[in-house]
Amino acid sequence: MRTIVNKIFSKYLEYRMEANRRFMATSHETQERVLMELVQAHADTEWGTKHRFHSIRKPADFARKVPVQSYLTLQPYIERMMRGETDVLYTGFVEWFAKSSGTTGAVSKYLPVTQESLMQNHVKGAWDTLAFLYDNHPESNVFAHKSLVMGGTFYPDEGYPAVTICDISALLLRQMPLVGRLFYVPHPEIATLRNWEEKIRMMAEMLLEEDISMIGGVPTWTNIFLQNVLQVSGKNSIFDIWPNLETYIHGGVNFEPHRRQFDHYFSAKKFFYEEIYNASEGYFAIQNDLSDNGLLLMLDSGTYYEFLPKSEWGAENQRAIPLREVELGEDYALVITTSSGLWRYVIGDTVQFTSLDPFKIRVSGRTSLYVNAFGEDVIISNTDRAITQTCHEMDAIMSDYTMAPVYFNLDKKGGHEWIVEFEKPPVCIETFAEKLDVNLQKVNSNYEQKRFNSVALQRLRLHTVPKGTFSDWLKSKGKYGGQHKVPRLSNNRAHLEDILEFSGIFA
Repeated sequence: MRTIVNKIFSKYLEYRMEANRRFMATSHETQERVLMELVQAHADTEWGTKHRFHSIRKPADFARKVPVQSYLTLQPYIERMMRGETDVLYTGFVEWFAKSSGTTGAVSKYLPVTQESLMQNHVKGAWDTLAFLYDNHPESNVFAHKSLVMGGTFYPDEGYPAVTICDISALLLRQMPLVGRLFYVPHPEIATLRNWEEKIRMMAEMLLEEDISMIGGVPTWTNIFLQNVLQVSGKNSIFDIWPNLETYIHGGVNFEPHRRQFDHYFSAKKFFYEEIYNASEGYFAIQNDLSDNGLLLMLDSGTYYEFLPKSEWGAENQRAIPLREVELGEDYALVITTSSGLWRYVIGDTVQFTSLDPFKIRVSGRTSLYVNAFGEDVIISNTDRAITQTCHEMDAIMSDYTMAPVYFNLDKKGGHEWIVEFEKPPVCIETFAEKLDVNLQKVNSNYEQKRFNSVALQRLRLHTVPKGTFSDWLKSKGKYGGQHKVPRLSNNRAHLEDILEFSGIFA
């Protein structure tokens, strides 16, 4: 019976693949159609009237009439929608708002989620993720077993009783049709618990007897869950518990620094990793070829994409470019227009294109997560690559890290200061720090110039903390679980010094 069910679903996924191939062959036409459908559907809203949507005939008109937006410029409209006002940014009433924390110190953002964006973007993205998995590996049997999803949570009304506030993953689980729940564990009531410690413990105990073939979740919390599963079960291998496990679908952070850790769990048999780029704002890109780390930009899912060149970041009148003007290897801030009423919104992520036919991207960092205290212009993709390479060279496994500048003073040069939590520490921390500094120079020429002969910058400092320190620190801030994570880079020292103090280390 399970084999028959898997075959039925695989046929539907073949149909989804045909639709994906069509938009890949007509990228620019597809994006123009998406934009004009959005503009026409919301022309009579307050926003559409203000920006004369009825006079927009093409993307260039849209770019000319609607300025690029930040969360702060959209926030007054969103707050009115949360109080129950209709026809503001979106035609009608918006019932759901996704809470997005960004980095741990950021003020929470509330992002509208509509029925259209839920079904045409998030749900569609989930189906397409599986379509690409089966297209790469037709022998997959995900639907012959159960899938485990690390869900988010729902929040109290927080002063907005007219609407529901939640993590987007929690909303997807709660809105899942009954037939879909037959294939997913745990029950949504457990998956959306607010207390992540309790949720992970309950899941580890409850799911030992389930037949799981796929896991989906952010690497940080998935790792903690798998550690709990092994501890509770007393087993040495995940496959001793779930012999049919075949796929891990991940997103939220760069996976490469975590890969060795997960390879340790899944090395006993053939196993598939598939990366996605999904956020509270939308389901944007999927790894369509598991042998290529580029993520296919999903162009027919109710989102219109534009891209802000680095030269425009922080400019007064920012000029975003359309898809047809992008170039390979350049960093762009992602600008989105969606079916939930986000218009030319800069979400804060930066991307690089790895292919222009079809359009594939990699997430390179955040516009707010960088270190440029000395003109070194270090971004998160640089530090992720450097620490991944260093761990490989020294047979170490990293759990997480954060880094910030050490500023000049009268008798000391500036530099960078790191805190690293290891799953498997290197034999010699001092050698690791030396190699990490060299590898960062290799991937960032500005840092290399500043480090030359230590004229401008001293070698990086590195502190190690015990396993669990970062999650305990998050817990102490009330930021445990879900999308919460330690910011890996910061141009100020607030987070780093707080963690140093929390862990008993002092700069």
